[in-house]
Amino acid sequence: MTDPQLALASDIAIWASLAVLALALISFSAHLAVTGAARERHDKVKAREKVRVGVGADGEQPADTVDDDCATGLTDSTTPTTAAVEPPTVSHPAEVTRRWGVIGVQLTWLATFGVVGGTILRGLSVQRWPLGNMYEFAIVAASFALIVFSTWSLKRDRLWLGPFVVLPVMAVLGAGKIWYTEASQLMPALDNTMWLSIHVTLATLSVALFIIGAALGVAFLLRDSAEKRSRIRGWLAGLPEGDKLETMTYGVHIFAFPLWTFTLITGAIWAEVAWGRYWGWDPKEIWTFIIWVVYAAYLHSRATSGWTKRHATYVALLGMLCIILNYTVVNLLITGLHSYSGVST
Repeated sequence: MTDPQLALASDIAIWASLAVLALALISFSAHLAVTGAARERHDKVKAREKVRVGVGADGEQPADTVDDDCATGLTDSTTPTTAAVEPPTVSHPAEVTRRWGVIGVQLTWLATFGVVGGTILRGLSVQRWPLGNMYEFAIVAASFALIVFSTWSLKRDRLWLGPFVVLPVMAVLGAGKIWYTEASQLMPALDNTMWLSIHVTLATLSVALFIIGAALGVAFLLRDSAEKRSRIRGWLAGLPEGDKLETMTYGVHIFAFPLWTFTLITGAIWAEVAWGRYWGWDPKEIWTFIIWVVYAAYLHSRATSGWTKRHATYVALLGMLCIILNYTVVNLLITGLHSYSGVST
C-alpha cells in the first residue's frame, strides 16, 4: 500500500531542501572568499612588518643587526620582535566575516532536517525502508553526508569545507530528481527487510563518507598546487594547509573503507539468500568489487613510501569516479540481476 500524500510531502521536502542548500552554498562561498582575502591581506601585512624590523626571509635577524643590538646594549626585553608589531588580528584575521559561514551552517542544518524528513516521509509512504531504487539511494546517501558534515561542523571549525560538501550533495539530490521513481513497492528479489536495511544502509553511509573524502581530496589538490607555485591567493588562502587537508582526506577514507568492505560481504550473503549463490559475476557485484579494489589501492599507496600524497589522492578520486559510474552507467545501461533503478530506459 502506497500513500500518495506522504510521497508528495516527501518530494516537496526534498525540493525545498535543494533550494536551501543553494543558499547555503552561496553563504559558504562568500565566507571562503572573504576569509581568503582577509588572510591574504594579513600575510602581506606580516611580511611587511618582518621587513621593517629586519627579519630575513628565513625568519632570523641578519648577523649585522644582532651585532648592532649588542653594541647598543639592547637586551632581549628591549629588542624589537615580530610579535611586538604583528596586528591584533593574527589569531582570527577574518573574525568579523564568520557570519557568512555561520549562516551557511544554519542553512545546512535546515536542509539536513528537510532531506532527512523527506527520506522518512518517503519510507512511510511505502511502509518500508526507502532504499529500493536510485532515487531513494540518492536521498539516503545525501542525508548521511549532510548529517556527518553538520555534526562535524559543530565540533570543529569546518566552515571552509562547506562549499566542497554542499555542492556534491546538491549534485546527488539533483541526479536523484533526474532519475526520479514514483513511490512503489519492492520487487520480490529485494523484499527482505533485514538484508535491505543492512546492506544498502552500509552502502549509502560509506558512499556519503567517500563523497566527503573526495571533497577533502579536491581541496587538498587545489591548495597543494597553490603552495607549490607560492600563489596562495583568493579563496585558496581560506583553506587549511595542504598537509592538514591531506591528513583529513586519509582519515575519512580510513572510516569509509571498512564500511564498504562490509557492504561487499553483506551483499554476498544476501545474494545467497535471494539467488542461492554468494557470487555470480553480476555487473553490480563486479563494480562493487572494483570500487573496493581501487580504495584498497589508495590506502596501500598512501602507506607506500614510493608514492607521493598527491598521486595517492588521485587514486582516491578514481574510486569516487567508479562510484559515479556504478550509480549511473551500471544502473541505467547494463542489464543484470541488480537492475533496480526503477527508471524506464
